[in-house]
Amino acid sequence: MTPKILIIDDDTSLRRVLEYNLQEAGYRVLSAASGEEGLRLFAEEAPELVITDMKMPGMDGMQVLKCIKANSPDTLVIIITAFGTVDIAVEAMKVGAYDYITKPFNRDELRMTVAKALQFTGLTAENKRLKSELDDRIDFRTIVGSSREMERVFDVVRKVADTEASVLITGESGTGKELVARSIHNMSSRKGDPFVAINCAAIPRDLLESELFGHVKGAFTGAVKDKTGKFQLADGGTLFLDEVGELPLELQPKLLRALQEKVVEPVGGIKPCKLDVRVVAATNLDMEKALADGMFREDLYYRLAVIPIHLPPLRERREDIALLLRYFCGKHGAGGVQFDTGAMATLNSYRWPGNVRELENLVERLLIMRSGDTISIDDLPGKVCAVGTVSKATSSSNAVINLPDEGYSLEQLEREVVIEALERNSWNQTAAAKFLRIPRHTLIYRIEKYGIVSPEK
Repeated sequence: MTPKILIIDDDTSLRRVLEYNLQEAGYRVLSAASGEEGLRLFAEEAPELVITDMKMPGMDGMQVLKCIKANSPDTLVIIITAFGTVDIAVEAMKVGAYDYITKPFNRDELRMTVAKALQFTGLTAENKRLKSELDDRIDFRTIVGSSREMERVFDVVRKVADTEASVLITGESGTGKELVARSIHNMSSRKGDPFVAINCAAIPRDLLESELFGHVKGAFTGAVKDKTGKFQLADGGTLFLDEVGELPLELQPKLLRALQEKVVEPVGGIKPCKLDVRVVAATNLDMEKALADGMFREDLYYRLAVIPIHLPPLRERREDIALLLRYFCGKHGAGGVQFDTGAMATLNSYRWPGNVRELENLVERLLIMRSGDTISIDDLPGKVCAVGTVSKATSSSNAVINLPDEGYSLEQLEREVVIEALERNSWNQTAAAKFLRIPRHTLIYRIEKYGIVSPEK
């Protein structure tokens, strides 16, 4: 597409010379005899580049420059100035002009300056396009995984990110719940506004209300000045309530009101504050048990869990371990480090109770202590290696299951274990989950994953 250039100059002869030279160079040229006419044409035609004389009757070049930059900061403006007023041109560049040319100038100087400006405009547009593409997937660079389980998580995040729906992220500690919350924020229209996080389990109960909703001076002993709460700080953006399952029962109605009515009332205050906040929450608790035990309000739970996202533990997506190892090595500046076959087999057999966080900590420790660019089983800590040793030492007679010599599908094995647990417990999901020592929602996920249907249905 041919670039469009707007010339603004009250000197008719100079304006015509500029028009001729730029048209001859292949550009589309618009021209105006005054600053006022130039701004009208600018609003109608949206040219890629503006060339304006500095000294004109009525609206001068500096005023034109300021108006253009106020309405279209990315549009480039070249100033034409007389030889003796270069200082004015320099001042214009401080305001935002791309470049200036001094009278008299020749055709080659004009064309070179214009070509450089348009090249800069093209690079700027390309950078914006690439940044926009990167923004769409920015946090998927830090949430690493190609397993089916993680692809499901990515799919939900993409669908829910640019909505206003509340999200509840569940999963064991260390699975990356805050990373998912940040992804949702950064892929939404709120990404330019604050992402505010608060850990509901880390703040004393008597201070949590003030942390969330703020307080006014004199509300309680020690309240010597007004305090802005996390809800107010997140206005326009996203509030991440980590470990929301630990929220005291007496605070839950106030949080529910904040979610329903989009207002908060500071402790000791009498005037509610209207806010625009999206809430994303996370917990590692079994929320169904908390609901059954009366420790969490059912209405608040369903308000938070409009969109539930469950993050699987690392032991349930072992195929991602190799990807994570490469990612963490690169993150810590050791992209060339490799793990030999023995080390990989041991890491894949370990249960990872601390999940991805534990894996990153281990990688960081191994990289600091390594003596070469290959990590072997001898470099791994005893805790990790013990699992493999026990596994090898366990005789087939003492094993819970006996695998055939030719091998067996892990997914088929897991499906059979789930079915047997359900059958032993008369297809009662709560009892079967307890038997398998997993949360009920994890069992339900497995039932859906393998298409398991009760014989009664």
